[in-house]
Amino acid sequence: MTVLRKFLLLGGIWLLGGTGLCGQSTPDYEQAPVSYSETTARDRLARQLARIASGEIKFAGTDQEVLRTLLQVMEVPEETQIFVFSKTSLQRGRIRPERPRVLYFSDSAYVGWVPGGLMEVTAIDPELGPVFYSFDLGPTREKPPTIIREGDCLRCHGGTFVRDVPGVFVRSIFPDATGEPLLRHGTVVVDDETPFDQRWGGWYVTGYKGSEPHRGNSFASEKGDQLVFTPSGQRPDQLSGFFDTTDYLRPTSDMAALLVAEHQMAMQNSITRAGFVCRKMLTYQRGLQTTFKEPVTEEPAYDSVKSVFASAVQDVVDHLLFRKAASLPDGIVSNADFKRSFPQGAPRTRAGHSLKDLQLQDRIFVQRCSYLIYAESFQALPEVLKVRIFERLRDALRSTDPQERYAYLPAAERQRIYEILFETQPDARRYWSARPGAVGPARTE
Repeated sequence: MTVLRKFLLLGGIWLLGGTGLCGQSTPDYEQAPVSYSETTARDRLARQLARIASGEIKFAGTDQEVLRTLLQVMEVPEETQIFVFSKTSLQRGRIRPERPRVLYFSDSAYVGWVPGGLMEVTAIDPELGPVFYSFDLGPTREKPPTIIREGDCLRCHGGTFVRDVPGVFVRSIFPDATGEPLLRHGTVVVDDETPFDQRWGGWYVTGYKGSEPHRGNSFASEKGDQLVFTPSGQRPDQLSGFFDTTDYLRPTSDMAALLVAEHQMAMQNSITRAGFVCRKMLTYQRGLQTTFKEPVTEEPAYDSVKSVFASAVQDVVDHLLFRKAASLPDGIVSNADFKRSFPQGAPRTRAGHSLKDLQLQDRIFVQRCSYLIYAESFQALPEVLKVRIFERLRDALRSTDPQERYAYLPAAERQRIYEILFETQPDARRYWSARPGAVGPARTE
């Protein structure tokens, strides 16, 4: 390779990374090929906008009835309800401990609401990742709601906390008695690796009877420049002792729902990031191949492109297999409604195993492989990237090397995961069956 060509390759990566002049004020995701804000969304809410605008889907009744209708439109179970009382969102002026923001989620959408305020929807687009909307019924409700794709949300959700992609996340902060975050004492973006005792600052938590402390249900203060904070010893079954819960659909903010939401947000961000960077690198590679009159290929051809793909694959598989996940204490009892509703509809093997089976002792799930491997956003990843993810995943599940990266997964659990994916995930069966010498899973009951 000539010196000039090496310079062009390095320069291309420099500009692509957003550190050059063309990227100083515009995030990478707002540039081609992603062009996040200019690209028409294809998420679930976007697919319903015409029906809402025409009045085919109607929103009427009380705020609670409207909320239930919106949850039904988005196919979001109300059993996933969780509460945050810290002033850390678009409607921070309306949020306070006695009037918290409520959140609901599915595998592909989040719905938020503060009584007296807007309803908010974050829908996961197959290629764009999370798309943020405000949902305003207006004072009379005589017209269809005004639904706006919110760019303001990207101030926090566009890279500050999620490595420069539009992302979703849970923050744990130290809130004062009004819900104001005492930010100079730190903030934690929670994922699977976050220690239990650092979670849920600024959140209400039910469904826990254990002795290990967490930051939920508690308030902090300052004495001079020192933080004053004592974890709450309360282990409530419902939240009427904290605020009037009759304004909401349910009186609970379930710990198991919080744990699941935290996992899937981190997993979704990993999928979004992998899709973005690999699409950009393929575009970059096509440009170079065209410039140098080389055959144009969708396979990574340059070392720089291969390196980005390898890093993205590793990150996705690490998140899929809960690598470095913090252990959970005893005492997570959860709400019976959430435990019943969450696994409903999950793909199952003939032996009855599913990736949505909850354990809630030491870890969230019986099988440590994320159910988001079925998600539309995962299915929409570039084919050349998915092939590599499934190759790495198969190697991880079939490895017998005790020093291997995923050696924390016992052989029986690896086998169950492999069987579940082979039986229920079409891409897994297709890729693994096509691999030379591949065989189907040995059955375990």
